[in-house]
Amino acid sequence: VQLQASGGGLVQAGDSLRLSCAASGRAFSSYGLGWFRQVLGKEREFVAAINWSGGARNYADSVKGRFAISRDNAKNSVYLQMNSLKPEDTAVYYCAADSASGWVAVSDVGLYDYWGRGTQVTVSS
Repeated sequence: VQLQASGGGLVQAGDSLRLSCAASGRAFSSYGLGWFRQVLGKEREFVAAINWSGGARNYADSVKGRFAISRDNAKNSVYLQMNSLKPEDTAVYYCAADSASGWVAVSDVGLYDYWGRGTQVTVSS
């Protein structure tokens, strides 16, 4: 599976952005999918995850109520709608696929075996 994230950019605090991640691969619809972010010098952190059917979602406490993850299996895509952005949301955002436990929305970065190139999100105050 190859993943490519897009949609990042420079926005002001309070603005919204929608990240997209397009995937190749026949088994996409059976994979769990997640979004993670990383600031230079810090560990990659969990943001949101969704299971194969979209029936289960999981969010980091820092983004609950502001971010929403969704997927479209027909388009082999996963999305992250980010609202009420804050300067602390600034990071490189990565999408990832979990091929082994797609029936749950996992937050453990170690369970994801496919990663896309990140997209930079910068939120100015």
